[in-house]
Amino acid sequence: MKIFNNEISRKVYKKACKGQKKFIRKFGDDRNTTYHLSLKDNDVIGGPLGVKTIVIEENPSVPFAEQLKSLPGKPIIIGNIRMGFGHYRISMAMASAARSLGYTPLWLDLNSFPQTTCTKIISYQNDLYSTGSRLSQKIKLFNKLVWEPLNYEGFKKLSYNVGDQKNAELMTSIFREIPNDIPLIATHVWPAQAAIHAGMTNVINAIPDNWPMALHLAEGSLHTVQTYNTYYGYRTLHGFEGNKVLNPIPENQILYTGHYIDDELVKNIEEDCKKRIDRAQNGKPVRFLLTIGGAGAQGEFFAAIIRTLLPYVKEKKACIYVNCGDYENVWNLLKKTIPELDDEGLCKTHFNNWNEECGFAQAALSATDEASSNGVHVFCNKDIFAAVYITNLLMRATDILVTKPSELAFYPVPKLFIKRVGGHEMWGAIHSAEIGDGTQECETPEYACSVIKLLLDNPKLIEDMCNNMIRNKADGIYDGSYKVVQAAESKK
Repeated sequence: MKIFNNEISRKVYKKACKGQKKFIRKFGDDRNTTYHLSLKDNDVIGGPLGVKTIVIEENPSVPFAEQLKSLPGKPIIIGNIRMGFGHYRISMAMASAARSLGYTPLWLDLNSFPQTTCTKIISYQNDLYSTGSRLSQKIKLFNKLVWEPLNYEGFKKLSYNVGDQKNAELMTSIFREIPNDIPLIATHVWPAQAAIHAGMTNVINAIPDNWPMALHLAEGSLHTVQTYNTYYGYRTLHGFEGNKVLNPIPENQILYTGHYIDDELVKNIEEDCKKRIDRAQNGKPVRFLLTIGGAGAQGEFFAAIIRTLLPYVKEKKACIYVNCGDYENVWNLLKKTIPELDDEGLCKTHFNNWNEECGFAQAALSATDEASSNGVHVFCNKDIFAAVYITNLLMRATDILVTKPSELAFYPVPKLFIKRVGGHEMWGAIHSAEIGDGTQECETPEYACSVIKLLLDNPKLIEDMCNNMIRNKADGIYDGSYKVVQAAESKK
């Protein structure tokens, strides 16, 4: 076996085959099964992004091929998995750009078909990853000896990709009714690998992060990257097999695009930054958006930040938005840790009421809306699409996004970065700090809280980040999603 003409040892290949057989024994092998597909309206992102969801339907009244013909725009598949929130968010950015360019985005989540071998494998590995993320935040020794090395060096090895490729062979059954020539943008490598194994001919592998890893390789697809650091890292495969110099990825299989950002966020950068600068210059409450990721990690870190901000909130110098995602237990833990959050006069919850939440986000864009500039507002949604997308809606009205340096590191909003979850994430913070739209990574709550006080006492720092974002937009840094969709078009 070879990967980009680099020979893989027989030992590594045999280990990968053994791993595949283990999954077959555990979850079965449905590669010869035909699952009938259908399209379903998406209640949350169907309206703003034009998304339709691909589902399994035992006896669809209209064949899948005929449903594709009746779409209002050219079909483009957004292939993803739910593993945390990051891959869903990047998928939403691709869908938004695709719609703006005349496509109808079709959402294909390989982790949403519980009857398939594909989903069983992904769910199993997702559970392992989520457990590791949480343990890494609680047990320093585990983080140092296991989690950081795995995410930083383990996933970088070329041998790791071999195992993933063999496992992806078991994920192809869901593609049987999908025409091979439909463009597919994968925001996780497994949909890209599975699509290639299934015979699809126009596959874009949208690579996240700013740290090159063999984990993300899907030979046969077009690999797109958000930074030049990752472009050269992937092009040369540097460090993917120790110090060995490897054959590079061919030029026609890799493309620098810029950041993967939603159309509505990109086109409103100047307007949103103008409002942020106005709030900074005129002493208005600084709005902080705290995003607690899909793994529910870092609750204690966020609690320390909220404690620091509460005195400013009471003085109407700050306002807090908290997105707990789909983890209401995280909110209950925060209330237990910070009893003041039980004060209904101070804190308002926006739970599982999508229309109300959208109304709040829209009102927050208004310069005259006082309710969205005071107190603490907490958001939580059982629906995964709402849990992810509410952050996107609130982002435009936010002055400082407080987040770990994952996919959100690339978004055009001023950012304060807390400690990473996995070594690969630190390069997102480094990139953001270098282009001037975010802080350095704050590895301790104490340091993060000191930076918050610095921002509140020196609002010109927020103004500077806004001006940097406007310049970055002019340079095309946030145009990645458009360029990915255009690359899919040019491959046809």
